[in-house]
Amino acid sequence: EVQLVESGGGLVQAGGSLRLSCVASGFTFDDYAIGWFRQAPGKKREEVSCITNEDGSIYYGDSMEGRFTISSDNAKNTVYLQMNSLKPEDTAVYYCAAVYSGSYCFEDEYDYWGQGTQVTVSS
Repeated sequence: EVQLVESGGGLVQAGGSLRLSCVASGFTFDDYAIGWFRQAPGKKREEVSCITNEDGSIYYGDSMEGRFTISSDNAKNTVYLQMNSLKPEDTAVYYCAAVYSGSYCFEDEYDYWGQGTQVTVSS
């Protein structure tokens, strides 16, 4: 059974940092692309960052590049999202997702989803 479990969310002041973790199980980690997506209240879910498995390419959403860093520890089947210089508009539920042999960072492509972790940034 494929499982993705996020952790690391919480309440932080603007300008602060958080590191999210996504622990994967139930599949061969190296064969999957892993992505982070987020959904704020009343808004559509959007792409945050993805690591594709074909060539290890990394993608960031427009407002995240330079502030967020995605990384992968294959030995631990874990993907991290380091978030710095957080802004109130980063407040959302952050989801980890996976897709077999994925090449893109479009949420419609991703088949497996975690339960999400809440990130709240106060002004």
